[in-house]
Amino acid sequence: MSGLFITFEGPEGAGKTSIIQKLAREMAEEGFPVLLTREPGGIKIAEQIRGVILDCDNTEMDARTEALLYAAARRQHLVERVLPAMKENKIVLCDRFIDSSLAYQGHARGIGVEEVLSINEFATEKQMPSLTIYFDIEPEEGLKRIAANNKREINRLDQEEMDFHHRVKEGYDQVIKKYRERFLMIDASKDFDSVYAQVKGELTGYLKKQGY
Repeated sequence: MSGLFITFEGPEGAGKTSIIQKLAREMAEEGFPVLLTREPGGIKIAEQIRGVILDCDNTEMDARTEALLYAAARRQHLVERVLPAMKENKIVLCDRFIDSSLAYQGHARGIGVEEVLSINEFATEKQMPSLTIYFDIEPEEGLKRIAANNKREINRLDQEEMDFHHRVKEGYDQVIKKYRERFLMIDASKDFDSVYAQVKGELTGYLKKQGY
């Protein structure tokens, strides 16, 4: 049995990070060989790049610079953390991956989904997730949650205009159509317990099919 690479995607404020953290804890308690990580970040170099990308003071950052920084962080994280874990037959749960770049930089920033895909295929050597769980929520609701959560890290992307967040949602819609076979859709507008129950149930079913 080889490891699995499962990613979690969604617009700002979708609640995926809180869900993943609880999910990883419970799975570990149940004996699954799980590794929780995130993008950008997860390892020292990528966390340093994350600090540059999400710094609220870096308002002058060019869109292509942003896309390249994400790809650089992704490369280092992949080779240093994700691939070694998969070789050890672990289930890697990753908060964001390539689809975020396609939606945010490719579509919302207007660089082009295919152009950003090309950058990332070079960075990852075309490594893609086994499964992607997408937390679907309208931008207004997601940003409302962020405003109400004073414990959440506020980053540069949270400060974008509403039009930007709508373009992110449009970008995800395009990405999901392109890779529909690996996406699992979750209604993230529901309360935490309902969303968690759906994610846990769907993921448990998927893992059983994979022999776990």
